[in-house]
Amino acid sequence: MDTELRPEERDDSSSPESGREGSSRSSFLRLLRWAVALAATFTVLGLLVSAFVVQPFLVPSSSMEPVLQPGDRVLVNKLAYAFGDEPERGDVVVFDGSGTFAAAGDGGGAVPGLLRRAGAATGLAEPEGTDYVKRVIGVGGDRVICCDARGRVKVNGKPLDEREYLYPGDAPSLVEFDVIVPPGRLWVMGDHRSDSRDSRDHLGSPGGGTISVEKVIGRADWRGWPPDRAGSLGRPGYGG
Repeated sequence: MDTELRPEERDDSSSPESGREGSSRSSFLRLLRWAVALAATFTVLGLLVSAFVVQPFLVPSSSMEPVLQPGDRVLVNKLAYAFGDEPERGDVVVFDGSGTFAAAGDGGGAVPGLLRRAGAATGLAEPEGTDYVKRVIGVGGDRVICCDARGRVKVNGKPLDEREYLYPGDAPSLVEFDVIVPPGRLWVMGDHRSDSRDSRDHLGSPGGGTISVEKVIGRADWRGWPPDRAGSLGRPGYGG
């Protein structure tokens, strides 16, 4: 029988090197938790701001060229009409067209729908298929007519000067119409008239092509992307 006493095995955990490794690992985990918490906080704050104050909006089509181009990110001011003010002629607005411009959908399932809404809320994904961006041409009580002898849209008998935003080479409209905008509703059109589905395409729908003011999400006040075209969208100088 081997009765020789063996030396106790060395406990590496008590070595300085092991202590330093454990400390480094603990510091890394604390830093990781801090980074995750910070990212979650900024995400929640961003979603709150997007929900109630300013929402980035990814322009999905060419219907608002040349002012807005596909891929542009605009900042939608959700407080613009929050305190009794209403959209004015010339405003570029983002609105929910469900029930008027589009049929309400199911969102494609709970999880995909949530991810899509989160992406749209941060301007990283295209907006919901029922969200539109157009320019307000007529407000409640206005009579909007197309067109006069010179091919111009008229509001309350006054021809609009749309050269500031109308797509080069486009006529103000090739569709004739004569509408009186009901109270609380808006007549909206894209700036790229030959490539825009707007109020003119829904003359036979409920509301006669107009949208409810209550469906307006906000006013597109600033173009934030791309950097070389960033700036205020402003408002055309006409009263109608």
